[in-house]
Amino acid sequence: MKKLALIAIALFTINASAQEHRQRQGKHRKEMAELYKNMTAEELAQLKTKEMTLKLDLSDSQQTKIYDLLVADIKVKKQKRAERQEKSGDDKKELSKEEVLKLKNERLDAQIAMKREFKSILNAEQYEKFEKGMKKRQGNRKKKAKHRRN
Repeated sequence: MKKLALIAIALFTINASAQEHRQRQGKHRKEMAELYKNMTAEELAQLKTKEMTLKLDLSDSQQTKIYDLLVADIKVKKQKRAERQEKSGDDKKELSKEEVLKLKNERLDAQIAMKREFKSILNAEQYEKFEKGMKKRQGNRKKKAKHRRN
């Protein structure tokens, strides 16, 4: 009986600490999202370029090209986000099927264009590492989304 009570207390303690950890992670994620939201396109592109330089060992000319590409992409995304927020205002209305389809097509077209640009800038080995990193990130996003739904 004592063993059973001890096991129950241990499980309760582990569960409580895991929930506390998740809450801290969520709070940290929100703080980081707010920080990134307040950064300029140039600052975000500089950070992303440096991260890619560390991971892919980019040359100076590659860094410059990627930086310029990212600045343009981030500016477009921020502009579209601002337009969407102005358009929707405070009410979070549901998008129609046509609007969802249009937005997804635009997003996918932009991703295809970015992928082609990266392929033209990076060499074969760097591009392979880049692709592996992208697939890993997409897998992580799917896992997190699935975990949030449950």
